Formats: sequence, C-alpha cells, structure tokens
Amino acid sequence: MRIFEYGKAMLEESKFVMPPDLQSEFAEALRDPDLPLPSGVLSHNSRLPQKRFAVYRNNVMVGLTGALEARFPATKRIVGEEFFAAAARLFASVHPPRSPLMMTYGDEFPDFLGAFEPAAALPYLADVARIEAARTRAYHAADAKPLTPAELEGFGPDALAGLRFNLHPSIEIVVSTFPIVTIWAMNADEIELAPLADWRGEDALVARPALDVEVRRLPAGAAVFLQSLATGKPLGAAANAGLASSPEFDLSVNLAALFSTGIAIEATQETLEDSQP
Repeated sequence: MRIFEYGKAMLEESKFVMPPDLQSEFAEALRDPDLPLPSGVLSHNSRLPQKRFAVYRNNVMVGLTGALEARFPATKRIVGEEFFAAAARLFASVHPPRSPLMMTYGDEFPDFLGAFEPAAALPYLADVARIEAARTRAYHAADAKPLTPAELEGFGPDALAGLRFNLHPSIEIVVSTFPIVTIWAMNADEIELAPLADWRGEDALVARPALDVEVRRLPAGAAVFLQSLATGKPLGAAANAGLASSPEFDLSVNLAALFSTGIAIEATQETLEDSQP
C-alpha cells in the first residue's frame, strides 16, 4: 500500500497526463498482441521493452479472464476450462472493462456467447450465462424491506386489482426456450448432475430479497405477470397479461409468491387519473 501511495504521489507531483490518443493506442495494444509497441513505451533496465510490455499485456488478460471465470462458474463447467479460457480471451480482447470493479465485468459476455460460433451446439449456454450475470447484479443491488400480507388487509377484490406493486431492486427475469434453471442448478451444484429428459423452456427469477441470491423457476405466465408489474401495470392488468401469455397462469399462486419470495416491497393504489386511457 505504501508503494502504491508513493507512486500515486509521484504521478500527481509530476502532473503527468497521458494524451487521449496515446491512451487509446496503449489500450488497444494491451488487447491485441499483433499490434506494435505503443509510442513512447520504454524500459529503464532493458533493451527489449517489448518483452516487458508482453508480460504486462498477459497480466491484464489473465486478470480479465479470471474475473469472467469467477462470475460465470457454471458456464465454465458446461464448456470446460480450455473452451472457456479461449472464449474469455476473445471476449476480453474486444470488450475492455468500463469500471475498475472487476466483479461487475462481463455484462456483455452472455450476448457474446450467443453469437459465438464455436458455442452454436450449446444454444442454451447464453441464457445460463445470463442467470449468472444477473446473480452478480442481484448480489450488489440495494436492500429493501419486503411487503407483508398484513399490509394488504382490508383491501377488497376490486381494490386489490387496482394496486400497483413496486418490486425489489435486485430482481431480474431471464426468459428462455431451454430448461436453463435446471441446467444452471446442475452445474452450480444446487442439484445432482443427471441427464435431462424434459427440454421444455424455463423462465428464471433471480433475486436477493434477504442475504442470499436466489434463482427460482417461474410457473407458467409468471414472467409476463412480473414484467407487467415491474412496468407499473396494476395487479388486474398484470394478471390479464399473465393469463394471455399462458392459459395455465394461476393468479393465486403468483400473488402468494410475491410475498413468499419477498420480491414485492410496496403497494400503491391506482387513482382515478391513473385508470384513464
């Protein structure tokens, strides 16, 4: 820490600022080993600054791929270490970090995998990665106190239909035509690894209503129902949207889940102005 602080103080004292064009050249060279050494890069104790820069470049890539391995362990387990390392390096070469917080690095990685030709034989892979990316965001989302059923006592059916629910800031929904919750759970050691007989799609709810991030398989129509609530639709309209998406949608089951999962944090009543077309 003292060495870091000393170096920082020396830079501040020297008033050194790397020109923007050199910053871009330096960053591009870090990601592409085929590019020449950036302008002005020297080594005070070596005649071969290229070698020292190559070591630095390698350390940067190791750090970025390591961050992806830490964030997408189930994805890595599915494809294997060698495949994942190659994909991670390709991703890192075109997606530099936009934040110094490496725990958030890789938000674009699921989309990258979805378009990655060598992964075409695993069409569910990108959605599994989306679950893992959502888990990180959920972990770092703001805390919020869950709504309790007692807070809705006294509301009749008509009043309930007009309620708007604010949902927990940690929730994300991943919709898929593949059984991604089951696949993720098997590769995250949540359930035993076994052959999959049912390949019907599964929608995932990722949330952290308390201390731990949870991944739940949503029942039929629940994804549309929750997405409708999240966009501000009242309960009645959200229920109609859920039913329209699936005839198996069960309002009572989904309403109970709002409280059992702790993802509803506030309910407000629809006003007359709100109901106007």
